[in-house]
Amino acid sequence: MKASKIVHKDEERIKIDFPFNQEIALKIRQIPDARWSKTHRAWHIPYSISAFDLLKNLFPEIEYPHKDSFVEAATNTSLPISLKSENTVNYNKPAGVCVMVFGRKIAIKLPKNELDTHFILGLRYSRWDGKQYCWTVPNYPGNLDLIKDYFKDRISELIIDEQIEADTKDSTPRKIDKNELLVIKTTTGRLKVIFGFNKELTNAIKKMPYTNWNGQNKWWSIPFANKFLEEIETIAKDQKLHFIYEEEETDTNKLPRISAFDIPNYRSCPNEFILKLKELRYSEKTIKSYKGLFEEFINYYHKIDINRIDESMITAFLRYLVIERKVSTSYQNQAINAVKFYYERVLGGQRKVYLVERPREEKRLPIVLSENEIVNLLKATENIKHKAILMLAYSAGLRLSELINVKITDIDSSRMQIRIEQAKGKKDRYTLLAVKLLELLREYFIMYKPKVWLFEGVDGGQYSVRSIQSIMKDSTNKAGIKKKVSVHTLRHSFATHLLENGTDLRYIQALLGHSSSKTTEIYTHITTKGFDQIKSPLDKLDIFNRSV
Repeated sequence: MKASKIVHKDEERIKIDFPFNQEIALKIRQIPDARWSKTHRAWHIPYSISAFDLLKNLFPEIEYPHKDSFVEAATNTSLPISLKSENTVNYNKPAGVCVMVFGRKIAIKLPKNELDTHFILGLRYSRWDGKQYCWTVPNYPGNLDLIKDYFKDRISELIIDEQIEADTKDSTPRKIDKNELLVIKTTTGRLKVIFGFNKELTNAIKKMPYTNWNGQNKWWSIPFANKFLEEIETIAKDQKLHFIYEEEETDTNKLPRISAFDIPNYRSCPNEFILKLKELRYSEKTIKSYKGLFEEFINYYHKIDINRIDESMITAFLRYLVIERKVSTSYQNQAINAVKFYYERVLGGQRKVYLVERPREEKRLPIVLSENEIVNLLKATENIKHKAILMLAYSAGLRLSELINVKITDIDSSRMQIRIEQAKGKKDRYTLLAVKLLELLREYFIMYKPKVWLFEGVDGGQYSVRSIQSIMKDSTNKAGIKKKVSVHTLRHSFATHLLENGTDLRYIQALLGHSSSKTTEIYTHITTKGFDQIKSPLDKLDIFNRSV
């Protein structure tokens, strides 16, 4: 059994090596802050005199190098202390207590004392920083007052740094003053909200949907929505915070996807890969997506035989997608799925977990059009066939793939329903057939005489996806709509307007074909219903001096 000094996650620790033994492991766990490291494949404890003393008491026979620094530390009670700061602090006062507040942490340097240690451990989430040789405590409301009340006259240094650092993709960290609030709209459609401690603002952000706290970078992340941005700005003004809003620039340095023009021996997706997808009844959209993703993977290693690509090379490719290609989280997850499908389903290998973790999906709120914008959009669409396509997408809440697959026989005018067959997830459902749409469809039938599909191309086959997207784009421009919208925006607008008109969320879920109610609940965060009934408290105050 041996002990040695290591640096684990930028922190000095004492590593303990021994052959596997459950009894020894249980004893080590008795030492405060003892942890198991997957990286070192060993137990490690704090790099401190008290922890080392406990270790020696539990295992007198433990071996350790006599020249190692933590052994010297065990016999030296006057350890040097360093704490990085722009301010110069005198830490050499042996009888005094140094307290420094920097951002969201409070650092305490003091001589060893059991009563003081017991007090600090009583503060929530307090911990010993072995690298800086000081105690750190979260700068929660009231913590600094408790520390000052406890140590009183023993405090020899009290330094409060009112600024916090925020790493915002720039080459140098940003300094955010305690009276400032920085909001950055990211290229992924979210807002980074950076500020010093503010209880009211924190509580408001926690109530917003899909909120994440980034503990490493010390910022809140929420989906972008104008009403959220306005709410944050209003609170900032009430709290007398200087509101700063910025938008991230699109990264133009990311590498493009490998194409047949980039390499001389570009390889197509193996036929057995596509056949296996079809055998398992994957949708045509998924097959097309997996085919392209797997082709990118095998052509990244275009000089190497596919079956000679090992796990380390797969991990390297996945890192290339993130670091150099800078793909979205959705693209990254799909790439992992495509590669795993080939090695696990096509070749029949064992299920494996690769070293690159799947990223957490970034939640965004969908863009919706108001009822007036829908009216302007449809009025701007003069062609009767084009108008029928957009009216169907909006009035029935259809996906684009569902829209092109509607057949004439799916229209049930007697029950005023539309049958959606084998939609996403291989599910059938019924949705609404609007009266005004039915009237327009009758005119459209007489004029275009479709045979099988409700909307057919010139050659009689299904109407193309690209054509419908082009119709939506042209009509949006003619209507003067500045929002970044697509055909799917009509589906989001359908659900939101139903909710605003009082339709139960369970019925909306059924009409949209959602498996989970949580997917449908996102529309509750978009609707503005009831906002016109709420009056600002300012409107009740008599604040104007009117002369009689």
